[in-house]
Amino acid sequence: MEEEVKIKWGIIGLGNIAQQFADDLMLVHNAKIVAVASRNLEKAQGFAVKYNCKKAYATYEEIFADDEVEILYIATPHNSHAALTIKALQSNKHVLCEKPIALCYNDAFQMIETSKKSNKFFMEAFWTRFNPAVREAFHKIKNGEIGDVKYINADFAFQAKELEGNRMADLKLGGGALLDIGVYPLFLSYLILGVPDEIVAKANFHDSGADLQTTMILQYDNAQAVLHSSFLSSSNMKATISGTKGRINLNSPWFMTESYTLIKENEKVKYKLPTKGKGFTYEIEECHTCIKENKIESTLWSHQNSLELIKIVDKVRNEIGLVYPSEKI
Repeated sequence: MEEEVKIKWGIIGLGNIAQQFADDLMLVHNAKIVAVASRNLEKAQGFAVKYNCKKAYATYEEIFADDEVEILYIATPHNSHAALTIKALQSNKHVLCEKPIALCYNDAFQMIETSKKSNKFFMEAFWTRFNPAVREAFHKIKNGEIGDVKYINADFAFQAKELEGNRMADLKLGGGALLDIGVYPLFLSYLILGVPDEIVAKANFHDSGADLQTTMILQYDNAQAVLHSSFLSSSNMKATISGTKGRINLNSPWFMTESYTLIKENEKVKYKLPTKGKGFTYEIEECHTCIKENKIESTLWSHQNSLELIKIVDKVRNEIGLVYPSEKI
């Protein structure tokens, strides 16, 4: 029997999220890590050894020039997503870039235009979109299982141990609760209800200017969403989608859940859908499918989806007065 051809991955930015991603990549049978890059060679070499990868680079330029790499996973700080993605696409690589896609809509637009010009697959790594429990719950909602959705409540909050000198509070790097974790509740509301008519938001800030805690109300024609993100305290991290015939709870932590509960006519039914690995496996498989079918975007999380979501994020930033240094003239 002929061995299946493996899709060859490169990884840029070798922090915590890249390690979790690489752990899951090892579970995908037709994926192989062939090169990794960090600005610290020692870090790159250690990462390469851990994941049985033969090439470790101390510059991003070297991995862009590596012809063996077919698709790059970019897991660097938010402020570098646009430049690195554009360079990778121009270097004839497919790209999976960590969320948020970029600091702002204009950057995201340039990334997507480059994907089209290069005819290379590009996707924002919104892994929750591909989570089996989320997908099944979303399917039931779309099919009217809980009636017309009237209210969504979702949060993503934890107590950050040390914010001083941390990437999460560094405004230059796109730090702050909104871009780091607030995009998840916004994503859920967008996925189910679409683009809101109006947004009201308030935030509490770090001395650096990064938001530490942001709460948002999204107003739709016939529905509302109340969303929250914070580095200051922990929350239940459960999401509730309430409709006229019932409600669905995405169980905690909802953004990587392995179950959801349907509450209807005073009956509760829990549906369990364990993930393969931590759950990055599903977005990896989606990348593979799209590449094999010569698609430059996914239908599940399209270029348009990413653009509409970052436009919503921009509106929240405008509401709370959050401006990144790169945007100041």
